[in-house]
Amino acid sequence: RISISEKELKELAESIKTYGLIQPITVRPTKNNYYELISGERRLRACILGGLKKIPVFIKDVKNNQMLEVALVENIQRQDLDPIEIALSLDHLIKDYHFTQETLAKKIGKSRSTISNYIRLLKLDPIIQAGIRDKIITIGHAKAIMNIDDPNIQLNIYQDIIRKKLSVRDTEVIVKNTKLTSTLNKVQNRISLSNHYQKIENTLSTFFNQNVKLRISKNGKGKIEIPFSSENKLDEIIKLLQS
Repeated sequence: RISISEKELKELAESIKTYGLIQPITVRPTKNNYYELISGERRLRACILGGLKKIPVFIKDVKNNQMLEVALVENIQRQDLDPIEIALSLDHLIKDYHFTQETLAKKIGKSRSTISNYIRLLKLDPIIQAGIRDKIITIGHAKAIMNIDDPNIQLNIYQDIIRKKLSVRDTEVIVKNTKLTSTLNKVQNRISLSNHYQKIENTLSTFFNQNVKLRISKNGKGKIEIPFSSENKLDEIIKLLQS
């Protein structure tokens, strides 16, 4: 879990004090009659906050190399994790436990496309990921933004969603129009550039490690466009220009 809201924790503590812990936490036995928590951190904290001395638990005899797998799978199946927490857990299972998306989908009862969509969230800019976690935008907005490759454009659309209070449908239309405009610009640019200028463009793209674009008008004037995805990347470009 990335974060636990203090307000929600207090609300959960009050609920548990009134109705008891409905969903037990999961633990495993360790040495000297101790138990190690596998899943249920938020529930455990709420019980402690509510002053409970005894709570129901599920005890699982899980080995060290299986513990994280069990914890992640159990947590993913719950409903109160935010999409980024789920995405990180899924990514962890695939990379560290060598699950395929198909196998993982069967384990947690979700479709393969759902697994894929969650993991794609991690390719979004961290600012957008934070917006998803904080419920500033919905998972529907995020899925639309994911169809744009350029991180700068992603952020622009994200800011428009917030500023203009765009619906998911509005966002999908903007993304579609953005991709169409980008495709037309690429085609027009390819047509207008001679082989000589295309070679220069490719050389510049390789040098800056960016998709550099040349814009040449009929009178021979033009401009060079060098995109950058962050302030650090801009600093790298400036250093290359000064070297």
